[in-house]
Amino acid sequence: MDRIWSYIDQDNPDRAITFIREIGKRCQQLKDMPLRYQLLAGHEETGIRRIPHGKYVICYIATETAVFILHILSAAQDHGPILFPDDPA
Repeated sequence: MDRIWSYIDQDNPDRAITFIREIGKRCQQLKDMPLRYQLLAGHEETGIRRIPHGKYVICYIATETAVFILHILSAAQDHGPILFPDDPA
């Protein structure tokens, strides 16, 4: 989130603050319905889910007792190397 804030802050400091708050709120909302969002296509066995937020996606895993935020990534990024760094594909 620091990198996202820094990037937005360069052009619009006020929006950087509100955007980070929005992402935080979106993450907090996952506690109420963590299974609402689909499993990551092609990697369903990992349990990773993603929730869109503007030009970003929040990647997370939900267990019976907790939600773990793995990454908040630009939707334009290639997520594979970030989420699966040991995957040779």
